[in-house]
Amino acid sequence: MDLAHALKVALETGTVRIGLTQTVEAAEAKKARLLIVASSCPDPRLSKERAIGKIPIYHYEGTAVELGQSCGRPHPISALAIIDPGSSAILSLGTS
Repeated sequence: MDLAHALKVALETGTVRIGLTQTVEAAEAKKARLLIVASSCPDPRLSKERAIGKIPIYHYEGTAVELGQSCGRPHPISALAIIDPGSSAILSLGTS
């Protein structure tokens, strides 16, 4: 799967929360279906765990700057939460 394409489709057609604070809030509220965390994420719980509750965490191998670029954004993104994937097949990342 092309992660950059899947992220862009999810951002365009689904519901995604961007940023560390919104990601943690979505996870704690059990609204997220998948968390994607950059290797440079400052939150130790997100960067080390494989899941929070039953929400899988996909560890993106690149930095927050690279994750932001993959999302088509001009700023770093250390974490994001997929609430609704829309037309994207991005939820399959959680099972790999």
